[in-house]
Amino acid sequence: MGHAVAPRPEWSTLPAPGSRVLVTGAAGGLGRALSGALADVGAEVVGIDVPGSGATVTADLTDDDSAGRAVTDAVARLGGLDALVGAAGVVDTIHRAETFPLKEFRGDIEANLVAQFTVAQAAFPALREGRRPSIVFFSSLAAETGLPGQVGYAAAKAGVLGLTRSLAAEWSGSGIRVNAVVPGLVATPKVLGMPPGVRDRLLAGVPMRRVASLAEVVGPVLYLLSPAAGYVTGQGLRLDGGAELGQVGLHR
Repeated sequence: MGHAVAPRPEWSTLPAPGSRVLVTGAAGGLGRALSGALADVGAEVVGIDVPGSGATVTADLTDDDSAGRAVTDAVARLGGLDALVGAAGVVDTIHRAETFPLKEFRGDIEANLVAQFTVAQAAFPALREGRRPSIVFFSSLAAETGLPGQVGYAAAKAGVLGLTRSLAAEWSGSGIRVNAVVPGLVATPKVLGMPPGVRDRLLAGVPMRRVASLAEVVGPVLYLLSPAAGYVTGQGLRLDGGAELGQVGLHR
């Protein structure tokens, strides 16, 4: 770590070689794919996930002290920090809104929104000293379209977009860019495990009529971390197969 590396051109859509990247949710399907892709393009990666997940650093990110210690550990392992990818989150709670238990609603907000801020705040001092520092959060299409049965998750992911824009505005003076990706359905084990009828109903409003591959999410994240995205901040990049585009008369 800390060795000299040749920079990529300003127009490169890949992170700079030797970039020191912290990935939360690193043991999940997307987290593993991201970590592997980052390593493949020459980044140095440390992942954080829950205890027992096999991640390099383990923590309960809904616990402030645990999250802070995990970030400190990860930064020490990397010898600094150039990028943070907030891919951690949960999407397990399903209730109608009128019967949604408040404890579970608060749990969704803690896991999917508060933990993102806690990690970013803990990472700020190291990012401020990093090379071309950047943050990419994971939001969700549910933030913009709603998600019946998962009001807590949708509300938290909407909050991630507000968090993204607020941090981008505040931290631009420190040279830190902050963006989000906003995926629709992605080919994670949970989505692939859905009953086909359920998945088909969810895809009915998607012109491309399929879920995104992991690579189709990883690629945009790499772009947002790259020199080519150096003038991009405060944005939510939708990865949705054209969801909500005009569908009248199509696919008949």
